[in-house]
Amino acid sequence: MNVYDFDRTIYDGDSTVDFYFFCMKRHKKMLLLLPSLVGGYLKYYLFKIGTKTQCKQTMYKFLKFCDADKDVNDFWEHHISKVKSWYIKQKRSDDVIISASPEFLINPCGEQLGFNVIASKVDKKSGKYYGENCYYNEKVNRYRKAYGTAKIDEFYSDHYSDEPLAQISEKAFIVDKDTIIDWDFNKHIKPNI
Repeated sequence: MNVYDFDRTIYDGDSTVDFYFFCMKRHKKMLLLLPSLVGGYLKYYLFKIGTKTQCKQTMYKFLKFCDADKDVNDFWEHHISKVKSWYIKQKRSDDVIISASPEFLINPCGEQLGFNVIASKVDKKSGKYYGENCYYNEKVNRYRKAYGTAKIDEFYSDHYSDEPLAQISEKAFIVDKDTIIDWDFNKHIKPNI
């Protein structure tokens, strides 16, 4: 079994950010939330107050202006082509994608391309998390819950913050756009939790 991060690994960009701007074109009322979005980001990233999950929930408030099911399906009609061709060529039926992005956003892509999804559980109407942000050690916890001790043959990510998954994999790789190199276990990144 191969395991992959999603955003900037097999998807060219950040799917959540892309989805946000896709929805903003359709739902102009989202602009009303811009001050709270900026405030939430400054609070977390500049002043180091709160958690990453709280910051993300501030952004996900935009979902109350959306028809999430329709918007997500329409989004993938336009953005499925952003899944990288190197992944499509090596895709296997037992692949698992583990992402901090919302499950409701990644699942339709997984259904379309035939991969399994583990992602953050976010309510598609309110933007509230109903579980831990699927990030850092939580990715291993969620993988173990779903697959037990099943071996990971190869793991791919764009960021060293995914080291906990790399540690339990036979082989691990860093992805930089379309360049894939061996994981450097000497690089330790403090997670931004």
